[in-house]
Amino acid sequence: MANTTSAKKAARKIVRRTEVNKARRSRVRTFLRKVEEAIASGDKTAAAAALQAAQPELMRAAQKGVVHKNTASRKVSRLAHRVGALAS
Repeated sequence: MANTTSAKKAARKIVRRTEVNKARRSRVRTFLRKVEEAIASGDKTAAAAALQAAQPELMRAAQKGVVHKNTASRKVSRLAHRVGALAS
């Protein structure tokens, strides 16, 4: 348990940041799930629209430090490749 005043404050801040990060991570997962479902259904226009909505969410999460920027880029790249492959 924290003893000093600064450590107690840091512990309170960590709790608040954790809640915010959880919400952001959950939001990103929801957007990714929508893209996955659209790809699974085979609807290219819906998949492309879902990807357009998911990409800024992922990048924002990377910017805020919820996920690593390379992870976000990799996920966007792989999803874009799969959406592009729906045409053929």
